[in-house]
Amino acid sequence: MTDLLYSEEEEALRAAVRDLLTDHCPPAGVLARTESDAPHDRALWKSLTEDMGLAGLLVPEEQGGQGASHREAAVVLEELGRAVAPVPYLTSAVVATEALLACGDGELLGQLASGRTIGALAVGLHTGPATGVRTVRLENGTLHGELTGIADAAVADVLLVPADDGGLYAVAADAVTILPQTSLDLTRPLATVRLAGAPGRRVGDTEPAVRRALRAAAGLLASEQLGVADWALTETVRYLKERKQFNRPVGGFQALKHRLARLWLEVVHLRAAARAAADALSSGVDTDITVAVAQAYAAPVAVRATEEALQLHGGIGMTWEHPVHLYLKRAKADSIAYGTPGAHREKLAALADLQAP
Repeated sequence: MTDLLYSEEEEALRAAVRDLLTDHCPPAGVLARTESDAPHDRALWKSLTEDMGLAGLLVPEEQGGQGASHREAAVVLEELGRAVAPVPYLTSAVVATEALLACGDGELLGQLASGRTIGALAVGLHTGPATGVRTVRLENGTLHGELTGIADAAVADVLLVPADDGGLYAVAADAVTILPQTSLDLTRPLATVRLAGAPGRRVGDTEPAVRRALRAAAGLLASEQLGVADWALTETVRYLKERKQFNRPVGGFQALKHRLARLWLEVVHLRAAARAAADALSSGVDTDITVAVAQAYAAPVAVRATEEALQLHGGIGMTWEHPVHLYLKRAKADSIAYGTPGAHREKLAALADLQAP
């Protein structure tokens, strides 16, 4: 039987990442970045990647990475979700890396593993593993077209662009035009990528690379959503123990206890689903089904947890200065990232042969 509990190594990794984020990614700092023209925290990214080597967790050691598994990457994403850290870890260290692993491009993999190069798969954030991918035209050896909803494109050094000839092309970010889009999640900006005769180097075939990348993204996104939901529950419980009304802690009222108990149970279930998805991606056993289960469950729980956190914080929760709105926006944006819960339920029904009448 698979052991979904955190190993000693995973707990040590969690502690190291949490300590770093506590020191260098306070909520006030994240909020200040969302109000600036530089939402990504490059100093934090450098600490996570160059100092701790976390960008190469999924990359084999012989290609310059750490040779770890998706379980370790899930622990990192859980902590990044808990801090709504404005770094391109999911898009570069997971999605772009998985696409390159499918292509076997060792040179670019090594660059991404070092953290000095940031990659982004030029596929809309809303695209799920079973969804068709929008491509650009390949004409006379250069790429032409426009792709929208690309997460973290503004900070990427290289874009992996799907073309209509079935190839996936590595394109330097300075060879394209990147136009910022309005994004609900202020900590994960979206952009439109416009290519007008951009040169690219073919690194592999689009279909297997994108399928692998998006499946890993959907599975590990559940761990990020777990971190978001767990923060919301923990902070709400802490606040309700301190906030007093009628000379007694608000958390002592039975109606609120029932709401928190229900939320705690949902977060516990989410932890099991997220851990199962990470383990399935590592082992390759029942991966499609486990990932679909995790995403079908994770998004509604993360959204509900953050909505409850905002409501139960009362007036202070409605202010811009309180960070709970960052978590609610991340949860809402994540709920349509890499496939909606409904799309994953449909896929799960097909995989389990449980079609509707």
